[in-house]
Formats: sequence, structure tokens, C-alpha cells
Amino acid sequence: MSAAGKVVCVTGASGYIASWLVKLLLERGYTVKASVRDLNDPRKTEFLMALDGAKERLQLFPANLLEEGSFDAIVDGCEGVFHAASPVQLSVTNPQAQLLDPAVKGTLNVLQSCAKVQSIKRVILTSSIAAVIYNDELKDGVIVDESWFSVPLYCEEHKLWYQLSKILAENAAWDFSKEHGIDMIAINPGMVTGPFLQPSATLSAEVILSLVNGIDPFPNMVIPWVDVRDVAYSHIVAFEIASASGRYCVVERTAGCCELIRILTELFPTLQLPDK
Repeated sequence: MSAAGKVVCVTGASGYIASWLVKLLLERGYTVKASVRDLNDPRKTEFLMALDGAKERLQLFPANLLEEGSFDAIVDGCEGVFHAASPVQLSVTNPQAQLLDPAVKGTLNVLQSCAKVQSIKRVILTSSIAAVIYNDELKDGVIVDESWFSVPLYCEEHKLWYQLSKILAENAAWDFSKEHGIDMIAINPGMVTGPFLQPSATLSAEVILSLVNGIDPFPNMVIPWVDVRDVAYSHIVAFEIASASGRYCVVERTAGCCELIRILTELFPTLQLPDK
């Protein structure tokens, strides 16, 4: 469909999912107002401005997740807001400052800005399958769907700080959006893989590199995987289809460490990969 003349916002535009969102939105004809942490960092901006349509229909704004009102100018005049900005780190020394505050306070700051703008029809939140599957009820034969919510205490006890940040941020977003009458949809993707536009490595790339080096970052766990292009497209469809609502788990397939090593061995037979 053509979205000529429609204005939307993407937060954290230099990130993995968000950069693909920007690319696909521009291809569909949208005008995009996008936030980045530092306009003076060419690694955050140059690849975005090189996208087709960017010179005509992409505006970049600096924004700080922890600064109240930082997103006011960015969401002003938009019909839709795609909130993808959130830190992605598995190893942290200060989880509150490095993950929890930026995720939760950042989400609330974006929604507070949205609540001031009457033109906004819908907010799409980039959540995670982590906000779904970390639940004590997960047993053999049990089917997990979008009605599931992870248990924060489980993640606290196991020091799963990134997962906890996604849980708390989504919970806070639902509470705020319901209280303020914001039409919000959450997209909950699995581990995102596929080509990347930004110059920095992604979490999924780090997972694959760990396996190449003989380290399983998620021992005894079957990981749900999905292509980044499907994730970005699901955000856009959730915005465009009026009947869409609630949460959407976006997963193409699951694969554990052994299967990933088998796939890597087939693709790169010269690599000296561990047997299991």
C-alpha cells in the first residue's frame, strides 16, 4: 500500500529492528521522524540517510530515553509511533542503570509524549518473546501464546536482567496506555536474525559467534528465531490493519545449540566448530 503523506515516528532508529523499520516505512511512502542518541555520530546516522527515500522523507532527531519530554517534538504531528528504542545487553554490572531504567522510564517517557498528541492513532511497542515465555508454568505439552506474561520474580531470581527489562517495560506500557486511552499493540519477537543495516554487531550475531568459539550462551535452551525483516514488517502491518489489537508473538522456528552448529557446519564447512 502507499502511505504517501503519512507521518510516523521510529525511536532508536539506529538499532537492528528499528533501522529495518525505517527502511520498510520509507519504501512504503511514509515520512519518518526518527530518534537517535547522537546526531553527531556518523555510525548512527549515515547508513540511515543513505536509505532510499531518506533525503526526502527522513528526519533525524536527538533523544534521550531518560529525559522527560525528549520525544515531544519527534512524535508531534505523527499518526503512528513505533517505539523500538531499548538497551540490548546480556552482561551488565548495574542492571538498574544499564537496562531497567532506560527500558521502563524510556517507554513511559515516549508514551507520555504520545499522550499529548491528538493525531497519533496507534503506538506499536517493540517488546520481546522474553516478556512471554519466562513463566513457571512452561512444561512439556504446554502451548505458549500471546496470552502469556513472564513472571518478573523468576527473572530476578535467575539474574535475567535483559529479560526483566522487557517484561517491566511492556507491563508499564500496557498500564499507561490503558489509563490514557492510547491504542497500543505489542510485538513480541523471538531471537532476531538476518541481514543488518547498521555497522555494529547484533545480539544474534554475538550468539552465533559464541557458538563458533565453542561457547553456548543459552545452555539447555531451545531458542525461538525470526528474521528481522519479518519482525519489521509485522510492526507495520500491526499499525496499518485497523482490527489489529493486543500482542503478537513473532517467531518463525525454534532451534537449539546443536541444530545451530549443524547449520553453521553446512554453511561454513571450513570452520572448526564444536561437535555439540
